[in-house]
Amino acid sequence: MTVIAAATGQAALRCRSVAVVFGKSEVLHRIDFDLSEGEWLGIIGPNGAGKSTLLRAIAGLTHYEGTVALHGGRVPSATDVALVPQSPILPAGMTVTEYVMLGRTAHLGWLSRESRSDRSLVGLVLRRLDLASFAERLVSELSGGEAQRVVLARALAQQAPILLLDEPTSALDLGHQMAVLELVDQLRQQDGLSVIAAMHDLTTAGRFADRLVLVEQGTVVDCGTPAEVLRQDQLSEVFRTPLQVRVLDGEIVVLPSPRRI
Repeated sequence: MTVIAAATGQAALRCRSVAVVFGKSEVLHRIDFDLSEGEWLGIIGPNGAGKSTLLRAIAGLTHYEGTVALHGGRVPSATDVALVPQSPILPAGMTVTEYVMLGRTAHLGWLSRESRSDRSLVGLVLRRLDLASFAERLVSELSGGEAQRVVLARALAQQAPILLLDEPTSALDLGHQMAVLELVDQLRQQDGLSVIAAMHDLTTAGRFADRLVLVEQGTVVDCGTPAEVLRQDQLSEVFRTPLQVRVLDGEIVVLPSPRRI
């Protein structure tokens, strides 16, 4: 068994032999990795590779075999991990503030109501994500990009030390993509937030992640730094299309090969 060791320092999360089976189909096969405290780990791979399933297993939202544990061996709970799903359900009749406040549920006791501190935290998160002007709007009235930022706001309000992002910027324009990812990175560096992000855009994954895990058909193909994983020959084979890898101003850029006309 090859373990993808934590990059530096103490492991915030350990996954060992994580496997998920739906019916007769094995979606994940013996996934092993460590996540360091304060690390950004990017999960990349083709559609259907198992990226979303892996995040849902870590969040305890789907049955899995193997071990997902925090430092010390405890299984993570809702106060430990917060998931930003790719296709969230936004309840009709709920305002943005009410929806983001749901992120505080894991911290409230039985039949407890949110406190002034909870409301203050939610207000801060809305301002940081440029959502304060939407606070009283219904979530059902938001655009795709606005809704995605609101879902991220709910996860940040949860104040879990591990943030799971499933294609977190798929509905955002380029400006808001960078703004959201830069904010997550800022929180990671300032507060020690640990991030596991399933990312579709390989260039963006290489820009933000400390390490990348490349998965194909539910199995880890490669792991390491972006420079180690984002290799032209490997990516072209895994994604089954000719790709080019270039370095531009010190950053790795992954592009489709030029069309032959």
